[in-house]
Amino acid sequence: MSIEIAGFAHANPVPAACRIGPFLFTGVLAGRDPVTTQMPASLEAQCANVFAHMREVVAAVGGSTDDIAKITFWVADYRDRDALNREWLRMFPDAASRPARQVMAATLDGGALIHADLIAVLD
Repeated sequence: MSIEIAGFAHANPVPAACRIGPFLFTGVLAGRDPVTTQMPASLEAQCANVFAHMREVVAAVGGSTDDIAKITFWVADYRDRDALNREWLRMFPDAASRPARQVMAATLDGGALIHADLIAVLD
């Protein structure tokens, strides 16, 4: 089942996410503002938008951030993780129940400073 969320769309004909059975997989979630559709200049704003997109995707299938098993992040500046870590700790404050996480350096286009994808396992 293809999953779309308000204010977020890919340039190519692919959904924001796909659910198969209890599994939810997203495509790339970028930091584009869902209201203006513009890419904010700051990493802080892009991170906030990426995490909001993650919340919305899992909520669209009746899940929550507790269902997220793994998140992969691609960042333009590999060492600049302060904004990412702030949003991470807001979403996952309990160190005993955080999903797996991977962060990789990438060359991103369109003003993007961060991309993410996730895998969730739903009830």
